Amino acid sequence: MTGVPASAAGGTGRPAPGGKLGTAAVNQASLWNIANILTMVRLLLVPGFVVLMLADGGYDPAMRAWAWAAFAVAMITDVFDGHLARTYNLVTDFGKIADPIADKAIMGAALICLSSLGDLPWWVTGIILGRELGITLLRFVVIRYGVIPASRGGKMKTLAQGTAVGMYVLALTGPLATFRFWVMAVAVVLTVVTGLDYVRQAVVLRRAGLAEAAAAAALSQAAAADQTPSEAAEK
Repeated sequence: MTGVPASAAGGTGRPAPGGKLGTAAVNQASLWNIANILTMVRLLLVPGFVVLMLADGGYDPAMRAWAWAAFAVAMITDVFDGHLARTYNLVTDFGKIADPIADKAIMGAALICLSSLGDLPWWVTGIILGRELGITLLRFVVIRYGVIPASRGGKMKTLAQGTAVGMYVLALTGPLATFRFWVMAVAVVLTVVTGLDYVRQAVVLRRAGLAEAAAAAALSQAAAADQTPSEAAEK
């Protein structure tokens, strides 16, 4: 201890990187990474999309085109933020929570707007949103037993949903309007099929987890039973 201030001794006068303030700064910086920023942009696009979608009664082709642009940007950022987070180790607790919320918010907003305008049947909106919310709840139920990896079918479902909803957001007419109906039909089928497959995988994962827990409990009981006679003999 020299009693000389750090600035006078040639130091910077700031806390050491390993100190509490340094750690807090690092944690704060990690929150503001590019993946999380893209997720927040997607969240901010939701109210803007709704305003554009419903402007002038919801049937202005120009406003619908701008709404489609906002929806397309949201879908693109959904692809990039997850890829960046995994590739550059930018996964944070905020991202784990906000990313799925942003995904469902933009898709839910688009579906509800389309159904409220009469462009899309409510049962289609109900199937897609019901599947997404149900799978989210199921994921929380089975998380203690493990994580179900994303499947190729799930990625195809997401692509089909985004494409179909985007086509409905645009004020299409003629053959393109007919084509978008079939794209949406494919999206609905993939939504149902992948949802059922996720339920199947969740059931298998839960059974495996319960069986593993039961086996561990049996081994523990057996070890305790084997130990009791030896302890009695020692006494």
